[in-house]
Amino acid sequence: MIAALYANLKRPPRTATEWIADAVRAIAIVGVLVAAFALPATDTAVLSMTLPAVMLSRMLGLRSGLDLAVCLTVIVAAGSNVIDLYRAWTGWDLLVHAVCTGVLAAVALVVLDDTRVIVPTGGRRTPIVVATTAGLALSAVWEMVEWFGYRFITDSIFVTYDDTIGDMVAGGLGALVAGVLASRFRLTRRDRAAV
Repeated sequence: MIAALYANLKRPPRTATEWIADAVRAIAIVGVLVAAFALPATDTAVLSMTLPAVMLSRMLGLRSGLDLAVCLTVIVAAGSNVIDLYRAWTGWDLLVHAVCTGVLAAVALVVLDDTRVIVPTGGRRTPIVVATTAGLALSAVWEMVEWFGYRFITDSIFVTYDDTIGDMVAGGLGALVAGVLASRFRLTRRDRAAV
């Protein structure tokens, strides 16, 4: 599996979308390095959480559009936190939770399939059920991270019961949409290294 991940990582980009996704990935890396010197440690930590996602999407050999969607979505999600858009724009939090959880649920589908945790049945229901379940689980974990940050790091993190439940509902809906799309379209490139 490690060899396949490395092969997908080192494969040169071939399409315009792949080049753009790699450029966005490079911007994410440079952005975290700049943040380490220019922003508070908490903002740098938030931005650094994008790096595993942007690198994993390349290593998994996702289709170029999904790869780009993962990169842009996690960067927008983290950046919105740093510049405080979640409080400034009503509804932005729910929209970002839906989209971000949706693309991460699609990534989870690929990881679960590659590691043989789920067995492809050829049916359209499996990705819908698994993506929705994965999305709800990811939403729950994220809300626990928010609570932990609020409780032990800074009380500037906005945590209320309604916000938590709303975020999880939005994430679950985004994951459901991702599952429906995954039941109809391939998530990975046809020429990716077999994992």
